[in-house]
Amino acid sequence: MTLQRDWDAWRAKRLADVVLPKGNLALIETRWQQGDREISPEEALAGLPGSVTATKTEQKDFNREVIARGIRLWDANSPAIQSFETIDVYPFDPNWIIEAIYTKHPESRPVAFEHIKDNGGTRDLVVPGEITLKLDGIDFVLSAFDDGDKLLLVFADTTNGIETYSSGRFLFVYPTAGTDRIILNFNHAFVPPCGFSIHYNCPLPPPQNRLHIPIRAGERYPVFRDGYKVS
Repeated sequence: MTLQRDWDAWRAKRLADVVLPKGNLALIETRWQQGDREISPEEALAGLPGSVTATKTEQKDFNREVIARGIRLWDANSPAIQSFETIDVYPFDPNWIIEAIYTKHPESRPVAFEHIKDNGGTRDLVVPGEITLKLDGIDFVLSAFDDGDKLLLVFADTTNGIETYSSGRFLFVYPTAGTDRIILNFNHAFVPPCGFSIHYNCPLPPPQNRLHIPIRAGERYPVFRDGYKVS
C-alpha cells in the first residue's frame, strides 16, 4: 500500500499546485523583451488588478546563454482557476512502474526539441544520457533533457488526443549515482503546463519519444466547469 499512498500524495500535491497564485492555471500572459529595452515588473503590472503579480523569465540556449528575457503575469483569480474542477487520471497501476537502463553520455548532447508555439522550429536542449527500456515487447531508446536535479521526459503515446492531453505528457525521472538502473513511474506522468494555459511554450515529444503503444497511467487532462476551455 505504500506505493498507492505515495501516488495519492503526489496527486493531492498536483491538484494543489496548479491552483497556486503562480501555478499553471494562473499564467495569463508572457511578454518577451523587444530589442534592448527591458520590461520591468512594475511597468507590466500598470493598470492590472491586485490579484495579478509579475515575475521575470528567461530563455537559454544549449550553452546556457540567455537568448531572451521577458515578464510573466500571474492572476490568482484567473478564469482558469475559477473554472477548474480537477485533473482526470487513470487509476494507480503498479505495472506501470518500469525499470530501465540509463546510459550517461561522456558529454551532454544537444537534442532538437520542437516547441508548441515555435511554428515548427526546434531548440537544442541538454540530454545527459539515454534511457533504454522495453514496453509491450518493443525496445525504446528515449531522450530526457536536463531539468536541474532531475530529467524531464517529454513523451507521446497512442492515447494522446483520445484519452489524454493531445500534445503528449511529461514525466520526471531521477537517475541514481553509481547505478545504470533507473525507474520510470508512468503513474506520475502529468499534463504539461500548456494544457492549463496557452501562455506556456512547452517542448513536444521528439520522434524517439513517441511510443506506439497506449500508456494508460498518470494524468489524462484537466477538467473545467461551465464550458471553460484553455484557448
